[in-house]
Amino acid sequence: MTLVASLIANASRPAITDAVLAEARAVLGTDHQPRVLHGEVAAEILVPGGGADAEVLTGRLRRALRGEPIDVAVLPAGPHRRKRLFLADMDSTMIEQECIDELADIVGLKAYVSAITERAMRGEIAFEPALRERVALLKGLSVSVIDALIRDRLSLTPGGTTLVRTMRAHGARTCLVSGGFTLFTGPIAERIGFDEHHSNRLCVAEGHLTGLVEEPIVGKAAKRETLVGLRERLGLDAAETLAVGDGANDLDMLGEAGLGVAFRAKAAVASAAQVRIDHGDLTALLYLQGYAASEFVG
Repeated sequence: MTLVASLIANASRPAITDAVLAEARAVLGTDHQPRVLHGEVAAEILVPGGGADAEVLTGRLRRALRGEPIDVAVLPAGPHRRKRLFLADMDSTMIEQECIDELADIVGLKAYVSAITERAMRGEIAFEPALRERVALLKGLSVSVIDALIRDRLSLTPGGTTLVRTMRAHGARTCLVSGGFTLFTGPIAERIGFDEHHSNRLCVAEGHLTGLVEEPIVGKAAKRETLVGLRERLGLDAAETLAVGDGANDLDMLGEAGLGVAFRAKAAVASAAQVRIDHGDLTALLYLQGYAASEFVG
């Protein structure tokens, strides 16, 4: 099987120099010339079959480039490299904040709620009861604050809009799937350009949160089931799917995808995922599929 090694930096800190590419070719043991995808930001190198497997080569590249602000991945260069279904987590992935923590800040409980969120995302406590506990603390909060919160406090992760719009322009179905809430995923999905979104529903009475969330909760299992359901509905092979996330509740979804990417993720997630992105922005997921920057749709 022919493999392709991707080297990805951040556009704010280009690092894929000629020296880096020469070292990567030596580590990979290939005579193929690099294909530059974007200046000193992204490049890829073909690795003919018959050598070490992808995981071994990825490890070698990481060790050789340790200390450089470069993400590396070695993946099959097969016919399904460009994916036709993309699922993404929202909080701390497609946006840079955790929505429930920002809601808690309004009632003066951000530090307490953030600590629970962090433990749940690291997989130290179960997601579903942790969500119920945090939502209960928001009882009585007016839903009228949410529009302003989205406008003033939430920021899109760099590269996310380009990622989604480029994949859609090339025929992929895109879905935002979150353990957060529809009051946020609806506006965020529309702003970025997702085809659809799936998340939890907060219970509301007379314009205020009741402190309850509708069951069943969209957690780890539901995220995976969403991927499987969409894949089957679209008649796709597993290899044609891509998923990205950062927390423990994303692990089953990442494991089910043909390509599962841990984006600036918790340690347990990064170590379990097929690919980890620590330096690049979300356009890294396009480079992993072989897109050049000249193909991006903004």
